[in-house]
Amino acid sequence: MGLGQGEGMEARITIVTLGVADVDRSIRFYRDGLGFSTQAKAGDPIAFFATEGVRLAVYPREKLAEDIGVAEGAGGEFGGITLAHNVRRKEQVEQVLALAERSGGRVV
Repeated sequence: MGLGQGEGMEARITIVTLGVADVDRSIRFYRDGLGFSTQAKAGDPIAFFATEGVRLAVYPREKLAEDIGVAEGAGGEFGGITLAHNVRRKEQVEQVLALAERSGGRVV
């Protein structure tokens, strides 16, 4: 199950969100161009696409930066991508964040 002494976390990434300049254009690309399944339509503030195992989302880049509390264009600090990782138990949240930090990540 992971997160015991010397163990890594269980890989449970459920959503990859891409910060994009134009959500409508991204909907057309993923839905119409690549054939990804979605319920999104033009004008929606965010779009989710069904893939095998993980959902892909597109969201305005500046809104995504705002959501995680970093400034857009902050010296390369924000790459425009977020990962949603679900855990099985509430107490694992802090453990996963601590593991990410010990492994060189930065919790924002």
